Amino acid sequence: MSRYPSRIVCLTEETTETLYLLGEGDRVVGVSGYTVRPPEARQKPRVSAFISAKFDRIDALKPDLVLGFSDLQADIASALIKAGVQVTVFNQRSVPEIFSMLFQVAAMVDQTEQGKAMLERMRADIEHIRQASAAWAKRPKVYFEEWDEPRISAIRWVSELIGIAGGQDIFPDLALQPMGKDRILPNDDRILAAAPDIIIGSWCGKKFRPERVAARAGWAEVPAVRNGQLFEIKSADILQPGPAALTDGLRQLHQIMAQWAQRHG
Repeated sequence: MSRYPSRIVCLTEETTETLYLLGEGDRVVGVSGYTVRPPEARQKPRVSAFISAKFDRIDALKPDLVLGFSDLQADIASALIKAGVQVTVFNQRSVPEIFSMLFQVAAMVDQTEQGKAMLERMRADIEHIRQASAAWAKRPKVYFEEWDEPRISAIRWVSELIGIAGGQDIFPDLALQPMGKDRILPNDDRILAAAPDIIIGSWCGKKFRPERVAARAGWAEVPAVRNGQLFEIKSADILQPGPAALTDGLRQLHQIMAQWAQRHG
């Protein structure tokens, strides 16, 4: 019998994507219903949403490991542990913590060396973007909206990636709060006062509507609205604390910032 798990259920997308990038997708036997990366993983049985799970389906898959994320899945993890299932729950909220999670997942499936190589490639790409943006004369002020009603600002890893990409998150203090409820803006006063140059929306589960943002009372004179600098990054590319955010999400952020910097250099 292998010392390493061979039947893994992933309750969120980032661990699924990590295993596929490591060439270990065959170990994945169940995924979250929200999984979109990689596309082939969507063929696996879907056994959970984010805060709920179909325990009968998980049990039928006979997993030797279930991977989850954050305190929001604590109840799922507790129920599975009580049923005798091996569970690991990560709680990464920053870019360094994402790298730690990636390495741990690689070690779990005996792919330590391949994991190191993958992380080095990611770090090199991140450093290239960091150095490119460091040369800009001006850095745009960025308001990242994770949800619209109520307004929720960027979580920590997104805030950090905005900085790497060449921008300045207008709410770095809120980004340190791990829970969405603690990043709620009670009204628009702080946003309007910060006068962001760029607005990026990633409304998890629904399409970002720039026209709705532009039509908000008092927003017409916000530089981002006045200059048409409203953009969407899909939540699957930026709000999953895993490979997607460090690669596609960061590249999209950098492209948006670079276009602004070219006009204001």
